[in-house]
Amino acid sequence: MSPERTVRDNEDRRPDRQARRDRPLALLGSIVKASRPVSWINTAFPFAAAYALVVRDVDAVLIVGTLFFLVPYNLLMYGINDVFDYESDLANPRKGGIEGDVIRDREHARRVHRAILWACVVTVTPPLAWLLVQGSAGAAVTLALVVFGVIAYSAPGLRFKERPFLDSLTSALHFAGPLIYALVVAGAPLTARVAWPVWTAFILWGMASHAFGAVQDVRADREGGIGSVATVIGARATVWFAIGLYGASSLVLLAQPWPGTLAAVLPLPYLISVARFARITDETCEDANRGWRTFLWLNQPVGFAVTMLLIAIASGWL
Repeated sequence: MSPERTVRDNEDRRPDRQARRDRPLALLGSIVKASRPVSWINTAFPFAAAYALVVRDVDAVLIVGTLFFLVPYNLLMYGINDVFDYESDLANPRKGGIEGDVIRDREHARRVHRAILWACVVTVTPPLAWLLVQGSAGAAVTLALVVFGVIAYSAPGLRFKERPFLDSLTSALHFAGPLIYALVVAGAPLTARVAWPVWTAFILWGMASHAFGAVQDVRADREGGIGSVATVIGARATVWFAIGLYGASSLVLLAQPWPGTLAAVLPLPYLISVARFARITDETCEDANRGWRTFLWLNQPVGFAVTMLLIAIASGWL
């Protein structure tokens, strides 16, 4: 077969391939990927655990809130990030797979991005509207601020992700926010001796995790003109910043009454993992990706340990 014939055949097949990629099921698959299924539990579990421990009953708020923070919330958080970070993600060799799907075909990407934004509106609006009228006015304000932070992190004109240190705090609130909202809507005071160490430590843990995650992109972000805590203070200083925050998170958890103090050991595996990169430089910043991948799988056993500790406390075993 001649090369010309091969080229013509390939061109003839392109519309068919494009049509397959734009089918509803294919677009649905792209939307699900954008929501990062591996991270769904990271936002749904803090809400469900905190609410259930306070209310000690299964009600509509628990069910709707857990489902909201399981999928729609993650789609909003990661989906709009994929849409508005598309150009920088294309230039970042790390992006792809578990760390964010990147569509190389720009025309197809535009169609997928439209589908993602519409999916955000359709899946987020109904449960959010319902949850906003549950509980006190303080609960509604808390939830509104949590959702605003998710949007402000990536949306044009706000772009909190490009504001050093605010980027880490906002990212931390993406995960601590559902827990804080659960406490407020359930009527638990945030200043209680059991409550404040938990949400404070969670924020410190989240800031540390975000800051360390930014280390691997120092060079890519600087080349793309993107600011972050790591681009401002450098890779090594950011690693030490993360180590300090993980340590502070552990110390704060010691302020809980027994047996909650046992949770103080939970940030330590992250601290130990990050400490391996204490001598990293801006030139070797990509090496931190190994630590970031360790972070992703560490979430599973640590999450299991949190679950077992909560069950033991709720059951009076400790």
